[in-house]
Amino acid sequence: MNIAIIFAGGVGKRMTNASLPKQFLKLHEKEIIIYTLERFEYCNEIDAIVVSCVKEWIPYLQKLIKRYELNKIRSVVPGGKSGQESIYIGLKEAKRFSSGEKDIVLIHDGVRPFINDETIKKNIECVKENGSAITVTPAIETIIRLENQKVKETINRAQCAMARAPQSFYLKDILRMHERAISEHREEFIDSATMMSYYGMQLFVVEGPFENIKVTTPTDYLVCRAYHDAEENAQMFGN
Repeated sequence: MNIAIIFAGGVGKRMTNASLPKQFLKLHEKEIIIYTLERFEYCNEIDAIVVSCVKEWIPYLQKLIKRYELNKIRSVVPGGKSGQESIYIGLKEAKRFSSGEKDIVLIHDGVRPFINDETIKKNIECVKENGSAITVTPAIETIIRLENQKVKETINRAQCAMARAPQSFYLKDILRMHERAISEHREEFIDSATMMSYYGMQLFVVEGPFENIKVTTPTDYLVCRAYHDAEENAQMFGN
């Protein structure tokens, strides 16, 4: 079983619209979170979806799920106090209907609406072959390492990549690491890749589309809207 865990727990503090979580901002009359969920809903490789959502917005999300007939969503659970806790809640929910030891989870941000079928499938295949899959895009600008606000080292960007999502693992493996982190009172992991690397797992990468950005700031939203318009134009008029 391949399960998508969609993290929609953010409240958009870096957006100017303080009243509306960023995942519920609209692109041409459809919420960003719905575009994201539809990518997994319509992918043949995905069997089930769990959404970790801001508690107060769960009723609204459930109405949207019904309106857009998203039938693979098994559960919507309240997010935690941090991204790490929200993902753990989603993992525990996935475990509740897990079918076996080989179940794979793809952890994805609700505000990354431009994930595509190919990347989802490459994540699943990479986990089957290697036990992990971190979606990346190549670094396209110079990377520097700072020390005391001075340039300590210039890093060859050909050896670097930007970690994005999905980040995918066997459910049993990542759930075990989350429980280990809880037992050790570690709450600082910024994403699943960081946690799994800290605990010694070898991480493998798959390259995803450059447009698979995370909508965090007003500028991200404008870029996202431009990508969406370009995608619609390509469908209408051809590449």
